[in-house]
Amino acid sequence: MISIEDCIGLTGLTREEIDAIAEHEHIPESAATALAGYLMTTSEGPAAVRQMIRDDIREALAAGNREHAAELLAALRHFLAEHPVHP
Repeated sequence: MISIEDCIGLTGLTREEIDAIAEHEHIPESAATALAGYLMTTSEGPAAVRQMIRDDIREALAAGNREHAAELLAALRHFLAEHPVHP
């Protein structure tokens, strides 16, 4: 049987990045994993994931949740390191 960890591994993203997608889209982790798998195969997908994480950071800061914003910022930094923006 395939686990959620196996599914996350197939996306090329981390659990934290998947969790940010789930938070942004208000969907379960399993659905976020499927969405991430799809997005990362499209030319615009990485930009969409970056924007989702940025939006989550803004929401966390607006809610006064600096700790969560810091966690999301770490996820964004990792994402940018693994999926750099190409002009």
